[in-house]
Amino acid sequence: MTRNISVGRLNGVPVAEQQIEYVERKGIGHPDSLIDGICDETSHALSREYLERCDNTILHHNVDKGLIIGGASKASFGRGEITKKIEVIVTGRATDRYKKVNIDVNDIAREVATKYLKENTRYLDVKNEVTFVSKIARGSADLTDVFIRRARHDDVPLANDTSFGLGFAPLTDTERLVLETEKYLNSRDYKEVLPAVGEDVKVMGLRNGDEITLTIAIAFVAKLVKNLDKYISYKEKVRNDVRRFAKKLIGKDVTVHINAADPEEGDAVYLTKSGLSCEAGDDGSVGRGNRVNGLITPFRPMSLEAAAGKNPVSHIGKIYNLLATEIAKDIADQYPSIKECNIAIMSQIGHRIDQPLNLNIDIEAASGSSLENLKGKARDVADGWLEQIGDFTIDLSLGKYKTF
Repeated sequence: MTRNISVGRLNGVPVAEQQIEYVERKGIGHPDSLIDGICDETSHALSREYLERCDNTILHHNVDKGLIIGGASKASFGRGEITKKIEVIVTGRATDRYKKVNIDVNDIAREVATKYLKENTRYLDVKNEVTFVSKIARGSADLTDVFIRRARHDDVPLANDTSFGLGFAPLTDTERLVLETEKYLNSRDYKEVLPAVGEDVKVMGLRNGDEITLTIAIAFVAKLVKNLDKYISYKEKVRNDVRRFAKKLIGKDVTVHINAADPEEGDAVYLTKSGLSCEAGDDGSVGRGNRVNGLITPFRPMSLEAAAGKNPVSHIGKIYNLLATEIAKDIADQYPSIKECNIAIMSQIGHRIDQPLNLNIDIEAASGSSLENLKGKARDVADGWLEQIGDFTIDLSLGKYKTF
């Protein structure tokens, strides 16, 4: 099967060799990440329900419109209280009836949201401090029709839209450091070492030449911080722990700032009851946080698509962004002489998702490597992923790939 795959040389200087680089990651407790997680888990739950009850078929759904409306709270050393509940709203479109089977999509969404918050926060009283609203309606007839149609002789899904996805690899040292630092601070092991570190952790990285600076915002848990001296000591511990972690991860000394907005004098510091900023007015919306590789990278090709919650069968905004990322990773892993690999994939609505209108690969190779030879190898890798795209979408439906 001939596919429209083009391969060229990277136009420009690889990001790792540029003078300046910005990288951001919003942690699992950031309101944008929380609502991404809730909506994507709702899609996974709907997919499982459809497979179990609807002739082993995932039905049309897109639950990618979600919002967290921040509450209000009071926090001081040793204590905290949420005075106005956090509100979680999930909406979108989903099939709620198949033959004689009724599926209560809104009940599923509310159950998922409750479970997700309980599993991903430690000091939020989900029952008493959060309200849940789900307003998922039926999808439009035309898009539902595109969803259920298949290519004539096989079961390849058809693209729901004319759209595109982007991906890149390998990660730079700055990107790896930002990504792994948030995971480190939100790991179970680190929470046991320093439980006062809340789940709302945001990491911003700046590389200027060879010098990397991390600015990290952490919502500390008020009841575990008894006074200002203890708060300052916790900040210093995190700073030193991150510096040691960075040295081990990338072999470099880095500069680390924790809660840079804290005043030099006084006790107006970053304390929360729950370890989450959304308890005190910080809102969250699907698609405003990390891209599908877990990072926000303004110096890289980057789609604005909100992938979380979209259906894993035919929605190009989800499938092609994740697929492009995985293809780029695979190419970079197999051929380490490639310094940078960018992937772009464009669909046409109503056409098979394994036959994109175009899949473009741009690569930059290390000196001494044969670019022409690498072009052919990269094309083969991409073609192999398209050949197995059905398996890939099944993995998406089961939640094997993160969208944030």
